Amino acid sequence: MTIKLHDFDGEHSLTLDVGGLGADVAVADAGHEPNGYFWEGLVLFAWPDIAEKLDFNSEAGMFCAVGTPRDLAQLKTALESVIASPDAVRGIIVRAETSGFEFDD
Repeated sequence: MTIKLHDFDGEHSLTLDVGGLGADVAVADAGHEPNGYFWEGLVLFAWPDIAEKLDFNSEAGMFCAVGTPRDLAQLKTALESVIASPDAVRGIIVRAETSGFEFDD
């Protein structure tokens, strides 16, 4: 799995290596770049209750969230349900864009 939980000197993070994900085609078809910034936006829109508890340190090739083990575990479960599902990602993108949300990718 490309989602990893880390604990380094008491700082907890979750990373997702982007590129090569099952949902990349849906992201690109919607006119977005399937990079770490896109996935950060998707998390902010799709799971705001989780996202508000996290800090983000994403980059082009990796999504990164920092937070408590509990919050990161919730995010991991949520992400696992969509990263391999183009249809799920398409649905989130449509809902986001319909609401006026802008992805920063």
